[in-house]
This record gives sequence, structure tokens and C-alpha cells, in this order.
Amino acid sequence: MTYLSRRALCIAPYTAGEQPKDKSYIKLNTNENPYPPSPRVREVLKAFETDTLRLYPRPDADPLREAIARAEGVSPQNVFCGNGSDEVLALSFPAFFDEGGLPACFADLTYSFYEVFASFFGVNTHIVPLKEDFTFDLEGMLNADCAGYYLCNPNAPTGIALPLQTVEAFVSAAKEKGRVVIADEAYMDFFGESAVPLTKKYDNLLVVKTFSKSYSLAGIRCGYAVGDEELVSALFRMKDCFNSYPVDAVCQAVCAAAVEDKEYREKTCALVKSERERLRGELLSLGFTVPKSGANFLFAGRVKMSGEELYTALKREGVLVRFWNKPILKEFLRITVGTPAENDALLEKLKFILR
Repeated sequence: MTYLSRRALCIAPYTAGEQPKDKSYIKLNTNENPYPPSPRVREVLKAFETDTLRLYPRPDADPLREAIARAEGVSPQNVFCGNGSDEVLALSFPAFFDEGGLPACFADLTYSFYEVFASFFGVNTHIVPLKEDFTFDLEGMLNADCAGYYLCNPNAPTGIALPLQTVEAFVSAAKEKGRVVIADEAYMDFFGESAVPLTKKYDNLLVVKTFSKSYSLAGIRCGYAVGDEELVSALFRMKDCFNSYPVDAVCQAVCAAAVEDKEYREKTCALVKSERERLRGELLSLGFTVPKSGANFLFAGRVKMSGEELYTALKREGVLVRFWNKPILKEFLRITVGTPAENDALLEKLKFILR
């Protein structure tokens, strides 16, 4: 006898990158930023009034929304904050798609949580394969009979990014069809062509961002969305059906400080981008196929060893990368860009393994 629901028994949950504790690894499997967060974060934590923790945080995270609005050049009513961008994306499914209704459309090789969220909320899906070069088939997506789209840009796990002009053309075409576009920009700061300015022009566009990557705050769990006030209000309605206080007081204070330190964020992003290009060049010279990336990771594979063989060998050598045992993906590894020393160690291990 089981006390579990059919949904609990049958659903296939998202699988996060492994966090083994058996030994010390060079960890290049979960796209964490190799550099620490802004020094302002430490200052906020030192000065935080712990006595205030007996009180509930601001339910709508207003101070943080105001800081994000200033940084993004929008109004606070156009900003929504959640417990990580994953929560924001999760809430967007019931906010914009009906259970059993017109599907949500997204690519076959993209952030795998979209399919999990759709299944959890009973939202139908229309999956459009990427092209042979791993780019989005935007025309195929627009031709789909659906209610809206999830567009991960830069895409995960390929790292390939769409220029802003292309995104605008897609959003405009979707608006003509009466469809919403959720642009997942988790890695956008490593590319630099955010669609946030388009939200002032297109009321069907919601841009979702995170503090986990470019802000080096994966451990604090905070994400946000920017869009038309009607779209944002729908997210608030969904949030308040689950948890009125998803962004805690410490998180709100820390993230407000981080988002205001633009100079530091740009500096660390520049370091990651520089290493990304160097690492890609080295991988290409070793015979890997590596699409040009706009993210803080590289999608590398199709060498004389399978993705699984390389993953296993690297793990044995103390380097963690991401591997998926799925069609097409199993030919590749997703490798987070680390510090110069971490990347050098990775390359040394790869050369040894491939020999």
C-alpha cells in the first residue's frame, strides 16, 4: 500500500548537478561563478540586524524590486522576485498556460526544467528540435499551435546565444499571434544583449534572470522577472497561492547590495568571458566540437571518446563536468568556465586522458 498520489509516483523530477562529498573536486558541472560575490555582500551580512529575523520579510520584496528596477531601467511594478529563477519559471506555467490547454512551446535541447514544470502543472508541450548546428528553429516554433514560448538565451546546455535583433523579431511575431514569450536569461550577463528594454515595447514579453550566475550568489537563492505589469501581477497571484514570503530578509538585503554594484559584476563577467574564449580555443585544438558560447560554460564533445567515457575519466581525475545520457547530449559534456588555474587543470587532465 502507498500513501503517495499518482503525480508523486509518476512524475520524473529535475536532476540537479551532482554534489559528491567523497573527495575534493575541481567543480565545473553546475555553472557556478568561480569568483566571489561583490564585497558589498559581505558588508551587508556583517551589518545585518539579526533581531529583525523574528519578523516576516516584506512579502513582495519591495526594497529589492526597487533596486532591480533602478539597475534594469524599469519601474518596480514591472519586477517580480522569487526564490531563485527556477521558482519564477515554475510560477509562470500556471500563470500563462492552462492545464490541458494550448501547449507551451520550447526546444528539445534546452533547460530541462521546462518539461518538468509543464508535467507538474499539467501543461501540454510542443517540442521543436534544434537545427543541426544547435541553433533554435524559430520559424518552426512560430508555426506551432501553442499559447506561448520558453526561450533560453543563451541556451542551456549549448551556450549558443541569440542577438537582440533576432529576439525582438521573434517576440513581435509572437505578439501578432497573441502568444507570450518567457525569455530565460540566466546567463545573459556573459553575453550582454538582454531583452529587458523590449519589455517596454512588447506586453507579451517576460524576461527572467537570476542572482546565481553573474552575481555569484547561487547559495542565496534569488531570481526575478521583468515584464508588463499584467504579466508581473499574474506571477504575484500564483506566488500567493504557494508562499507569501519566498524571498527572505537576508536574501533581499544581500541581492539589493549586489545588484547595485554594476562595476564589480562587469569585472567578473569580463574575466569569465576571457577564460571562456581561451578554454574554447584549447578544446578546439584538442579536436572537440565546441559551439561558440554566450554563457559561462562550453558544450564540448564529438572526440574519439564518448561523453560518458570522458566524464568518468575526468571524475576519476578529480574534475567534475556535466553529462547527460540522452540522445545527442551523450556525445557532449557541459563544462563550466572556471578560474585560469581550474581551466588549466582541466586541460591537463583532458590531454592525459585523450592520450
